[in-house]
Amino acid sequence: PDGYTIGGFNDSVMTMVPNLQSNIRWDILRDFEPVSLVATVEWGLIASNNSSYKTAADLIAAAKAAPGKIDYGSGGPGSPQHLAMAMFASAAGISLTHVPYKGATQAATDVAAGQIPVGFQGLGTVAALVRGGQLRLIGVTTEKRLSQFPDVPTVSESGLPGFFFNSWFAIMAPAGTPKDIVARLNAEAVNAVADPEVRRKLEDLGFVVRGSSAPELGALTREQLAKYARVIKEMGIANE
Repeated sequence: PDGYTIGGFNDSVMTMVPNLQSNIRWDILRDFEPVSLVATVEWGLIASNNSSYKTAADLIAAAKAAPGKIDYGSGGPGSPQHLAMAMFASAAGISLTHVPYKGATQAATDVAAGQIPVGFQGLGTVAALVRGGQLRLIGVTTEKRLSQFPDVPTVSESGLPGFFFNSWFAIMAPAGTPKDIVARLNAEAVNAVADPEVRRKLEDLGFVVRGSSAPELGALTREQLAKYARVIKEMGIANE
């Protein structure tokens, strides 16, 4: 490895897929060298306009009153939307019915159409629908409220204290790439995301620009890989 082969990966590939598929031929910790975190995608709990849910607490109360009777959509079995809602339901002590779609956009569109009442989605997928009044954003899964949606409470403050979920994108190099080359790649990546034009383009796409050191990305990968291993096992989630 000489630094001329690098890859951009999302956390689904890096930390969810290895816990859902036993036949993959690579190991994210063994076969790759972390370079830098690039950006995160913040997430939100969405509800159709014809539902009665205005906060996470409303959904939790309704689900406790009617266990298993409320459907939620996801991008498919084992998708980030599936994991987010499974984690939410487990933490809240409620039972919801999973309706898998063939992609996140289709799931979001059906919430907007009133075909399904709720779901979790990356804000980049649903921001335009929210701003256009086509669906309701009833909570964000960040630690603090977002400047883009200052009137929308966090899920943590509006029904489920401590709940947090996001996704992220990172740059990786092949294992064995010399450390001085990794350091150079990291410096270039951090400089790139600090560029105002690059930041603007990423933010326009719904990303929150980050940047990190290589060790920070490595630690984040190990932490999330272990967390999703535990969540997927405890909740019996399968990539059907």
